[in-house]
Amino acid sequence: MLEISSLRAGYGALEVLRGIDLSISAGEIVAVLGSNGAGKTTLNANISGLYRLFGGSIRFEGEEISKHTPERIVAAGVIHVPEGRRVFPNLTVRENLELGAYRRARARRSANLDRVVATFPRLSERFDQKAGTLSGGEQQMLAIGRGLMAEPRLLILDEPSLGLSPLLVEEMFELIRRLNDDGLSVLLVEQNVVQSLEIADRAYVLENGAIAMQGAAEALIEDEGLRRSYLGLA
Repeated sequence: MLEISSLRAGYGALEVLRGIDLSISAGEIVAVLGSNGAGKTTLNANISGLYRLFGGSIRFEGEEISKHTPERIVAAGVIHVPEGRRVFPNLTVRENLELGAYRRARARRSANLDRVVATFPRLSERFDQKAGTLSGGEQQMLAIGRGLMAEPRLLILDEPSLGLSPLLVEEMFELIRRLNDDGLSVLLVEQNVVQSLEIADRAYVLENGAIAMQGAAEALIEDEGLRRSYLGLA
């Protein structure tokens, strides 16, 4: 579904990503793990067309998208839920959700709104409330719900557990698992190593702009180097 080859990218003259090779097949959850500054958000921004590559290729369902506008990438079904939620604080919950269908799936907005509310019943209780007054967990639900309004073929989640309480983190990862069980392909970009590997099919570990480790999630969670570097375990 998504194939990234020899990706080099950055900002101005600064090269952040140095030769990334990564792929996602339909129906997979693929985790990209790494600490702050490893290049995870830069990777997402380039997949979404927010920046131009220095070199390499990004193909979605066989089509080169690295020179497409963000609008065209969204229209193809690549939906990015950014780090920090980025809801429109002065708009209501309903208005935020409806904006999710602005570029894609507008004709099915009403049906998709019903589907999102079924996934996040708490949002239906807040429909007329300003998004900026929601709790952090509710804003994360809203951000993901807004992404689902566009009927994603690939959903990119950037640090969805960031800033949430342990209980809400558990709920968030269970939600991602359920969405995947319904057939949604997910690129999960996270610092939360253990819970990401518990739900992912495969994972890549990003260090200093390069892939340091990759493989099946169940194998990586047992890897001694990963356990020492990221989990603090001997």
